[in-house]
Amino acid sequence: MYLIADILARIVGVYSWILVIYILMSWLPSVQDSQIGRLFARVCEPFLSPFRRIIPPIGGVIDISPIIAFFVLQLATRGIYQIALLFG
Repeated sequence: MYLIADILARIVGVYSWILVIYILMSWLPSVQDSQIGRLFARVCEPFLSPFRRIIPPIGGVIDISPIIAFFVLQLATRGIYQIALLFG
């Protein structure tokens, strides 16, 4: 069970890094419009969009939803390990 949890946690970790890169790319419009930018958008936007619907941008400009989404991913990783410990 721990092996499965470790694999799932690593997948979540890789996705977290993809999310961080996507967030950083959003500051560079030329990179965001590239092929890699569109690929990252296809991977990250389905996860980020529910958070964006719930948490509006502060002052209409500052979007903190990626921070909350990243926090949720970290909680998911901890939860995966807790479940693995529970079931041995």
